[in-house]
Amino acid sequence: MTLLDPATAPGFAERIKVQTDDAHRRTEQSRFVGDLLAGKLTPAAHAALLAQTYLVYRTLEDAGRAQADDPVVAPFLGTELLRTAPLEADLEFLLGSEWRDQVTALPATARYVDRLKEVAYDWPAGFVAHHYIRYLGDLSGGQIIRRMLERAYGYTTDGLRFYIFDAIEKPKLYKDAYRAKLDAAPLSDDEQQRFIDEVNLAYELNGALFADLEADIDTYLVK
Repeated sequence: MTLLDPATAPGFAERIKVQTDDAHRRTEQSRFVGDLLAGKLTPAAHAALLAQTYLVYRTLEDAGRAQADDPVVAPFLGTELLRTAPLEADLEFLLGSEWRDQVTALPATARYVDRLKEVAYDWPAGFVAHHYIRYLGDLSGGQIIRRMLERAYGYTTDGLRFYIFDAIEKPKLYKDAYRAKLDAAPLSDDEQQRFIDEVNLAYELNGALFADLEADIDTYLVK
């Protein structure tokens, strides 16, 4: 049996990435998202995606406030990341001032929110697992999505505020620091594995949300 040298063994952040890569890739195969970014769907499809996303972030960020004093959670929180207000602005731009009346959770979104309510308010590592998948995704692939939506729909700022992080000047450095915090998080081996399992589940929940949107894709196709 070969033992890993602790000095060269992969850190927690790297293990998260490796052990959730398959689930991540499956989520990226969404037809709904692919067609949206290719400009094959109407702006209403973008609004529908943001509406479901808003329901997720509203719960996640409320959970963050509930656990703000926890030593595991606190290092990951920052006002520069918060997305609820930008999502509200985008939805008002896309749907009008009465946008809240048009936002209803799809079944998959309801399950996603239920899972957040189950784990993100009183399990610190569970909150961070969901925080990780959302915000590091926003700072990585989300920036590619932003540019593709700009090209496909002519948005500049309005409609894209969700993807704009004005307070983060250098996203790569920010993400590197975030991963360093993951490596330093005071979690046992068992807790780290539970965290990784929760990230995999979060990817599945995201994939189910995309699948629910895709079920109505014919209503969004550009004619």
